[in-house]
Formats: sequence, structure tokens, C-alpha cells
Amino acid sequence: MRPLEEKEMGEVFKKLMLFTGNNLKNIIESPSHEGPDPNPGRYCFRLHKNKVFYISESLVRRATNISRKNLVSLGTCIGKFTHRGDFRLTTQSLNLLAANAKNKVWLKPTSEMSFLYGNHVLKGGLGKITDSINQNDGVIVFSMSDVPLGFGTAARSTQDCRKCDPNGIVVHHYSDIGEYLRDEDDL
Repeated sequence: MRPLEEKEMGEVFKKLMLFTGNNLKNIIESPSHEGPDPNPGRYCFRLHKNKVFYISESLVRRATNISRKNLVSLGTCIGKFTHRGDFRLTTQSLNLLAANAKNKVWLKPTSEMSFLYGNHVLKGGLGKITDSINQNDGVIVFSMSDVPLGFGTAARSTQDCRKCDPNGIVVHHYSDIGEYLRDEDDL
């Protein structure tokens, strides 16, 4: 497990910035409350086998006693780097993104299952939407009871969503909590 290099950190921050905007500062400067140390420090990003983990500095110090070969996971896996070097957020990052989200969309109960099966969000299934969403902005998808379901990118701006027909795509699916069941063997 090693710290991210500058290029890797840039890719991670670029992807997180898409969903959190200026709230990225809250993620980076968040004080840690994990670990037995009286002063556990802050959270940091670490890379292990192409996966990026969001972990407290206290746990990083304790993990140095474990060999890399025996270390499976530590902290929250927020994403992974592809073979091409692109960064892809995973479903495990949803709680971190939802707490710091800039743009939000709430689904009607009738369209929640469709989204959880991996389909895009249609205008007919839209319950509420944050104002000032632009096309291609990162969006966190919630149920009407404020449970984070997944995330994606806006297919249209907020103003365009009001004008489009009920079968028009509003949010392109990126990841959702249904992936735990669909990709159970790969996780």
C-alpha cells in the first residue's frame, strides 16, 4: 500500500470533483475518528493493487506491519485504476459522495428498481432534481426517503429536463447499489 503519485491523485480528484464540486475540500480535510490512537489524524488516499482506498492515517500506520501479499483491503475502496490508467469510481464510494454531493436527483418509488437493475433514469421516474445541474455534471441518485441508490452523469440540464418527454433520459447510469447482487462473483 503506497501513497498516490501526483498524476494518480489528479485523476482521483478530477473524478471526485465531478460529483462533489467545491465539497471535495470536506473529503480531503476531514478529521479521522477511527483507530485507538488519541489523535488518529486525517483521512488519506492509498493505492493497493490498482485500487484506491480512503483510509485514516492511524490505520495506515498500523497496516505497515502486514505484508503487501497478505493485505486484501483496508479502509473504503473508492475506486480503481483501469489498465489504461483511467480512474473509475466504485459503488463503495457512494456514501462518501452522497455526504458531499453537489447535484442530487430523487427517484419516484416506481422507478427505483429500474435504476437498481442498471438502467438510466427517465424523466417519468424523476421525483425531484437539484436546480442548476448542467449537462454531463456528476449526479447522486437518491430514493424519495433520502437513501443513496447510486450515481451517474446528467444527460440534460435542469431546464432541459422540464421540457423533455417522460421517456427522455435524464441521468446516465454509472453505478448503483444493485451491483452488489449483479456482480457478486467479481467483487
